[in-house]
Amino acid sequence: MVRIEGLRKRFGEVEVLKGIDLTVKKGEAISVIGPSGSGKSTMLRCINYLESPDGGSIRIDGQLLGHEERGGRRVPMKASRLNALRAEMGMVFQHFNLWPHMTVLQNLIEAPMRVRGRAKAEAVATARELLRKVGLSDKEGEYPLRLSGGQQQRVAIARALAMDPKIMLFDEVTSALDPELVGEVLQLMQQLAGGGMTMIVVTHEMDFARQVCDRVVFMDKGQIVEAGPPDVVFRRPADPRTNQFLSRVLHRLGDAGA
Repeated sequence: MVRIEGLRKRFGEVEVLKGIDLTVKKGEAISVIGPSGSGKSTMLRCINYLESPDGGSIRIDGQLLGHEERGGRRVPMKASRLNALRAEMGMVFQHFNLWPHMTVLQNLIEAPMRVRGRAKAEAVATARELLRKVGLSDKEGEYPLRLSGGQQQRVAIARALAMDPKIMLFDEVTSALDPELVGEVLQLMQQLAGGGMTMIVVTHEMDFARQVCDRVVFMDKGQIVEAGPPDVVFRRPADPRTNQFLSRVLHRLGDAGA
């Protein structure tokens, strides 16, 4: 579903991504962990083309993103084609990014109608079914600021799903939530993973990475240091940097739990 080869990204003099290679299979849920500043969110934003890569390639379901191959060379992709490919990816951010002047229902139907060209009745029916699935059927007429953070994030996930994406990208979606609201969002994400949604999840939630995801990717200093099944990465990390990071994070979580 996703194939990344040699992905590079630079901001000024700082090279944030230093040749990332990553393949994600259809229906696979992958968590991306690592210290702040390791390039996790930048990688996610490049996959969605919110940031334009400086090198390498990204393919979504076999389609090259950002460029087209013509006569043995690559040329920039037309904006309309790029936007059509980006519509296949749902992205959920740390800070919800809901439209505050629209109701919950309006937030869900706007993009399917404008981007997918769906009739309003169809978009509304889909939105109401998604709100039922995320447990917010009674909130369709509310405005986002009247909802809790956990409810807003569930609306944001439902809004992304309303586009019927092939892949979901989650960028530290629980980081801005109060601790008691984190569980309801993670539970919804777990349901998506169990239903076979292809997911790339940048997260600090180690239990989610360990218990829900098929693979864990550890990034540090703009590179993928290690990747593998959760049991292997968490219990027998092969790289000293992975071991050091997990030892610190899991020790801190243990202290918090005590």
